[in-house]
Amino acid sequence: MDDHVGPEATILVVDDEERVTDLYATYLDELYSVRRAYSGAEALDAIDAQVDVVLLDRRMPELSGDEVLRQLREEGYDCRVVMVTAIEPDFDIVDMAFDEYLVKPATEEEVRDAVETQLLLDSYDTRLNEYFRLKAKLSALEDEKSYADLEADDRYEELTVLAESLREDLERMLSEYDELDFSASGFEDD
Repeated sequence: MDDHVGPEATILVVDDEERVTDLYATYLDELYSVRRAYSGAEALDAIDAQVDVVLLDRRMPELSGDEVLRQLREEGYDCRVVMVTAIEPDFDIVDMAFDEYLVKPATEEEVRDAVETQLLLDSYDTRLNEYFRLKAKLSALEDEKSYADLEADDRYEELTVLAESLREDLERMLSEYDELDFSASGFEDD
């Protein structure tokens, strides 16, 4: 999966009910590049590394959403997956590798918010990994080089500035993350 946001992001909408697929796609068409699949088999054909988020129904004939999800993960796709289904969540979801769960009927706001949240979280993951890579480089240099050598090399300063900028971005994103509502029912943890 690429780190896409906005119109560059690719969303795959999967539901065996064509009107539902088309409705959700319509919610997203003006914001993202949207692909549609009307069965589990079509979903597996439509997926590639460009897909950032999949909206996936669980209950489909022939190839269920659960099976599609399992195959996506087995094949190494790391896209975000939002289950959008009429099946109320039960303990069977514990072992499923999805990122968010919406119970139908899902409103336009719920669908858009779910996609936006998953893109934000993916962006955070990507930036966090980059930050750790930069910090590992800085640490390796600091362990092996003298202070004078570090100060004399512009590349060290560039790495330091980049790491600090990325840390500030991550802190900003984390504050946005804290404001996200992860409760499916509005129930708050105490």
